[in-house]
This record gives sequence, C-alpha cells and structure tokens, in this order.
Amino acid sequence: MSASVPFRLLRTSVFAGVCLALGLGAHLFGGGTVSADALAGGLVAAFAVAYPLSGRERSFGAVLSLLGGLQVAMHVGFSLAHAAAPVEAQAHGHSGLVPGLGMLVAHLWATGLTALWLARGEALFWAVLRRLAVRLLAEFRPVAAWTPFLPACTAEPPALRSAVLRHVVSRRGPPVLVDFG
Repeated sequence: MSASVPFRLLRTSVFAGVCLALGLGAHLFGGGTVSADALAGGLVAAFAVAYPLSGRERSFGAVLSLLGGLQVAMHVGFSLAHAAAPVEAQAHGHSGLVPGLGMLVAHLWATGLTALWLARGEALFWAVLRRLAVRLLAEFRPVAAWTPFLPACTAEPPALRSAVLRHVVSRRGPPVLVDFG
C-alpha cells in the first residue's frame, strides 16, 4: 500500500522526532552537550533520510537498520559539534568519536527497543489504514435494488411431488432380534 504525501510527512516526522530524541537523550545522558545547530542538523538529517523510505510499510529489520545508522550518524555529528572542555569530555563516557563499551551497549539496547516500538507502531498504523479503507469501501458501495424477501403470492400452492431418496437408509422401528442358536 502506498502512502500519500501527508501520510509520508506524518510518518517521517514521527520517525525523525523519535530518532532525534533517542540520540539527544543518549548523548545528554552520557554527559555530553548538544548545540542548537547540531540538534537542527540531526533533525534535518533524520528527516532527509527517512522521507524517501516512508512510502510503504517497513519491517522491523528495515526500521532497526535505519534507526541504527541514524544513531551512529547523530553520535558522530554530536561528538564533532561537542564544544566541551577536556575535563568535561572525560565525563562524557568516551573520548573522541569511539564510544566506550557501556555507551555502546546502552546505544544498542535503546536502539533495539525503539526500533521494536516503531515497527509495532508502523504495523498498527497500516492495519488501521487498511481497516478504515475496507470500512469506507463497504459503506460507499452501491446498494443493490430492493428485492422482496417473500416471493409473490400465487393462487394455489404448487403440487408436491414425492421424491425417492436413493441414498437414505430407513431403519425405523425396534432392532431385529437375531437368533444365533
């Protein structure tokens, strides 16, 4: 199912917002700072990457790989834009662009859970759209001409014919006693 421009913009905005919030939260939680320019750049980058891919439903693997790639890009962008003193950089959890093991595990865990949440939301969104489309199509389907439930009355009922049922076994009555003696 293909999405129109308003749905694509809505889906891309949600994805870019969640991706930016995850990257920003992880960076701030690790002790870093983020400038307004880096924040705007991260949002524009997430939006630009996600918009071309928002035309149809995506699987968990696609959402995970896109979110993971954008998290790496945001981490690098935020780290390069990090204008902290050397003392503050040590409290950030890593020095330079390479994260420490704890930060890497935290990033991977948060990215996996967020990707699962986004993929489930994606599936729910498309399921609601499909059900809505089915409801609307059923509601606006042309109504057939009214037909009476009962046939028109005739003067005399038709004569009943006896039918011979070939496959019926008739065993009415008590069972037959069989003498084995």
